[in-house]
Amino acid sequence: MPTTGYKQVHNSLIDTLRPTPGLRVLVTAGASGIGAAVARALRETGARVHVCDIDRAALDRLAAETPEITTTMADASVPRDVDTVFADVQNSLGGLDVLVNNVGIAGPTGPVESLQAGDWQRTIDVNLNSHFYFASRAVPLLKASRNNPCLIAMSSVAGRLGYALRTPYASTKWAIVGFMKSLAIELGPHGVRVNAILPGTVEGERMDGVIGARAAAAGVPVETMRNEYLGKISLRRMVTADDIAATALFLCSPAARNITGQAISVDGNIEYL
Repeated sequence: MPTTGYKQVHNSLIDTLRPTPGLRVLVTAGASGIGAAVARALRETGARVHVCDIDRAALDRLAAETPEITTTMADASVPRDVDTVFADVQNSLGGLDVLVNNVGIAGPTGPVESLQAGDWQRTIDVNLNSHFYFASRAVPLLKASRNNPCLIAMSSVAGRLGYALRTPYASTKWAIVGFMKSLAIELGPHGVRVNAILPGTVEGERMDGVIGARAAAAGVPVETMRNEYLGKISLRRMVTADDIAATALFLCSPAARNITGQAISVDGNIEYL
């Protein structure tokens, strides 16, 4: 009898680690990279997923590979486009249980005195203002949800550490953490959880571009800069988009029902930037 009871408890606990099938999910910048990994992973658990992205070609590829995921082409930094996304979400999903605010760009690389005001503003518009536009429209839908509603904001390890030569990017990622923690307090009484994921150095084309730009700014070979990045990580390896997706799945699951207001680093423990 005790063994049977243990198995029942064990199996019940394992079940809480899976997001509830049928979750209605919106992933911004969801056609490639981390966003696509999150969208596909949630779809595989039985969620109904809608993504938006500014990249038409990436949206077409995602639709061809996973036709169950519905899509909208949109610039997340433009309020009118965000309105279009939510009209499509209402038509496709009929409501919302999860918002994954994943939009972000690398922004310019260089000393602060060399940065152009337009590049600074574009980074703020895409990385921070978009989070406000989507959250403000999603919150009424999340408040109406009875299916463990949550908002996941994608920040960065640069949202907990200073990042020389990347001040626009780091500033927005710190701001996202502040926005998340404030929303967690604001929405907690309504049963809506809000957390942030802080990816570290993520393998892929985007990180290759960041490393290349930083190497150029520092006047060193790309491989030297890559080794410098790895040397700052306790595990001496980059993370993958699937590592981030796994954390998002957990945050959407019943097992995370009392986790809110947290900035969760998935980075192999980056010691400094």
